[in-house]
Amino acid sequence: MKRVLYGLVLVAASASAQEVQRVTVVGGSYFFKPNHVTVKVNVPVELTASREAGMTPHNLVIQAPDAGISVEMDLAAEAKKTVFTPAKVGKYPIYCSKKLPFMAGHRDKGMEGILEVTP
Repeated sequence: MKRVLYGLVLVAASASAQEVQRVTVVGGSYFFKPNHVTVKVNVPVELTASREAGMTPHNLVIQAPDAGISVEMDLAAEAKKTVFTPAKVGKYPIYCSKKLPFMAGHRDKGMEGILEVTP
């Protein structure tokens, strides 16, 4: 399911017969697409992430150890996968932690989103 609401792209994860929620995120010039992902609590999430072509390095970070989520992956043109199981309902920031010296960080430039874990 995909909806656009006030400039946010909202996507609900798709689940297969094996009960794994599959999410695909693409990073680019200071954005994530989608920038709002909804998944269910206590169901494994397979996150596939990549970046658009370009020279600027990006990563994808979701840090919520109390919810069983600890993701930090460098983004490349070739998609990478990671799996985690969210253990707590809530909204958790997705962001790029890259920053050049003396410049605003990528998160400060708008490269962030939300992982929403629902019951």
